[in-house]
Amino acid sequence: MLQNVVPAEVSLVCVVKPDEFWDKKVTHFCFWKEKDRLGFEVILVSANKLTRYIEPCQLTEDFGGSLTYDHMDWLNKRLVFEKFTKESTSLLDELALINNGSDKGSQQEKERSVDLNFLPSVDPETVLQTGHELLSELQQRRFNGSDGGVSWSPMDDELLAQPQVMKLLDSLREQYTRYQEVCRQRSKRTQLEEIQQKVMQVVNWLEGPGSEQLRAQWGIGDSIRASQALQQKHEEIESQHSEWFAVYVELNQQIAALLNAGDEEDLVELKSLQQQLSDVCYRQASQLEFRQNLLQAALEFHGVAQDLSQQLDGLLGMLCVDVAPADGASIQQTLKLLEEKLKSVDVGLQGLREKGQGLLDQISNQASWAYGKDVTIENKENVDHIQGVMEDMQLRKQRCEDMVDVRRLKMLQMVQLFKCEEDAAQAVEWLSELLDALLKTHIRLGDDAQETKVLLEKHRKFVDVAQSTYDYGRQLLQATVVLCQSLRCTSRSSGDTLPRLNRVWKQFTIASEERVHRLEMAIAFHSNAEKILQDCPEEPEAINDEEQFDEIEAVGKSLLDRLTVPVVYPDGTEQYFGSPSDMASTAEHIRDRMKLVSLKRQQLRHPEMMTTES
Repeated sequence: MLQNVVPAEVSLVCVVKPDEFWDKKVTHFCFWKEKDRLGFEVILVSANKLTRYIEPCQLTEDFGGSLTYDHMDWLNKRLVFEKFTKESTSLLDELALINNGSDKGSQQEKERSVDLNFLPSVDPETVLQTGHELLSELQQRRFNGSDGGVSWSPMDDELLAQPQVMKLLDSLREQYTRYQEVCRQRSKRTQLEEIQQKVMQVVNWLEGPGSEQLRAQWGIGDSIRASQALQQKHEEIESQHSEWFAVYVELNQQIAALLNAGDEEDLVELKSLQQQLSDVCYRQASQLEFRQNLLQAALEFHGVAQDLSQQLDGLLGMLCVDVAPADGASIQQTLKLLEEKLKSVDVGLQGLREKGQGLLDQISNQASWAYGKDVTIENKENVDHIQGVMEDMQLRKQRCEDMVDVRRLKMLQMVQLFKCEEDAAQAVEWLSELLDALLKTHIRLGDDAQETKVLLEKHRKFVDVAQSTYDYGRQLLQATVVLCQSLRCTSRSSGDTLPRLNRVWKQFTIASEERVHRLEMAIAFHSNAEKILQDCPEEPEAINDEEQFDEIEAVGKSLLDRLTVPVVYPDGTEQYFGSPSDMASTAEHIRDRMKLVSLKRQQLRHPEMMTTES
């Protein structure tokens, strides 16, 4: 070891043997033979003879000297010093390499791994702490080794170690400070590069695959189902964009934090990255929102179109069914229902136009998001589809309106038909009432010729009323025939009303003729009777004709017989004027008149009876 470490500084080596060594067999050493080879002399001595070669003040108490010295303490401190010197020197070289590489700004150094650039082989903090502790020990000029606490001056090498340690500590602090700044700068640069890389990832995806997804989605669908499918696809696209928008929010927060740090040299680049990222994200978000609004408008348009189509189908189905209302009330209800449905279709068509125009306006603004792509074809298909749907609905609505007009006219004609039939039936009823009144109330034949003539005149007016009623009924039934021909339905009046009208009119005609005959016979009877019964002395010859009396008697009997004869209708049924009591009363009045005429006849035959009879 001595030969290898300090051969030039050693001239004599004393090998101290314990006292017990001398008691043993003497061993001969031949160190003197090795002097030329080793370069120094080696002798074997006992401890009490060391003073022959070394002064006592240079020997420790173990060898009988007075030197205060703790070899283990010195050895430990020496090991610490050597370790510190070695580590600090190596660390200084590494830090200098790192710092100098950073100062040069070499692209090759920048591309080196983080482990090589930023992580020294030892911890600088630990080395600095060790150096400070070592310097503190050296500056105290004493060691913690003796049990008695005796102070002694440090060795020469320890005194020389203090400035060396101080110099190393100063160099370490300087290089470590620079290293920390380099780490901070490189950490900031690394963070900035990571942010820039993430920003470019977001921008590249949004302007690349994200934009391609939107470019491929321009249709609006041709039905609710198609629009819903497109909406579902758009939601998937939005979901993919949401992940990148979340990254954008995180990056924006990181950039804002760096901007608040206030590093002037990075402000421009950070603001540029922030502006680029914000522009791309907001533009993409606007496109997504525009697309979502467009699809929502298309879905609403197709929804209104489907509802309107169903309304038109319902209205058309109602118009295609040939209805046969039972009365005018059901016709009015049908017309009201048609008007309500037509009004609902008008409202639906107006809503469709509004939705369609709004959708067309949105499509016209779609070109601003085209990314340079020519969307004329896609827009034309969408515009043609929207306009085609609205035109088709307009045509269907027009056809339904035409059919509603036809149905309305038909319904009004049916109302007229029902009205005519109702009025014709009413005319039959009126005529039946007139017939009934004729048979039940028109029974008097009058008390004299004048009264009978008045009754005959009233009867003729009564017949005129019946004739008007019959003509009115006939006209109504003729109108029903015309309406049935127009409505292409079987004539309804020939079934019941017309036969009834003709039958009642025939009965009325027969009864009326019978009434006229009776009144005419009554007039003849009363006129002749009144001539005879009048007292006319100046013309006695006027009433002396027996034939007149016979004629009056014959007319009276015929009238009485006629009163007992019923009115016979074509169907064989019989009907009497008035009740039996009414007939009896009328007959009694005629008989009384006939008695007076007979009495008058007897007076004329036997004048002498006139005084007595009178």
